[in-house]
Amino acid sequence: MDYLVEYMANGFMVMLKISLPCVLVAASIGLVVGILQAVTQVQEQTIAAAPKIVAVFLTIVALGLLDIKILTEYIQEGTYTAFNVIPKNDTYVLPSDYYRYSRPFANEMKDAINPNSNNVKEIMQNPGKIPWVDRAEKSRYTPAYQGANPRPNLIEVNKILGR
Repeated sequence: MDYLVEYMANGFMVMLKISLPCVLVAASIGLVVGILQAVTQVQEQTIAAAPKIVAVFLTIVALGLLDIKILTEYIQEGTYTAFNVIPKNDTYVLPSDYYRYSRPFANEMKDAINPNSNNVKEIMQNPGKIPWVDRAEKSRYTPAYQGANPRPNLIEVNKILGR
């Protein structure tokens, strides 16, 4: 558990390392433009936005390779931890032969629609015969719901379209 907390803390530090230069550049440009607007008494919001956008874009371009290197190291550290450190810690994983002597999901793997149909080979050999659909029920006509704006059901649509 300590590995995961430490990895999450490293993630927050990576996030700060990547975003802090852009935030500082935007704040400093905003301060300079704000002072210039106060001196000249020009209170236009779009004047402050354009230099910030350009400066943040240039910061991202200038520090892009460094950011990619930081992210790559973080992902490599996480991959190493996930595949080499945590599996060797006995409290985090099941033994390698756990599923050899037990079937933990056996009840969930049964067919909930037709529990008597356990013969998958028969189903695969007869692809047109769906085992849980009754043919009489499939072709039975049921009238559509008659609400405020009635819509035809599938059988009525097929009759209308002549299929």
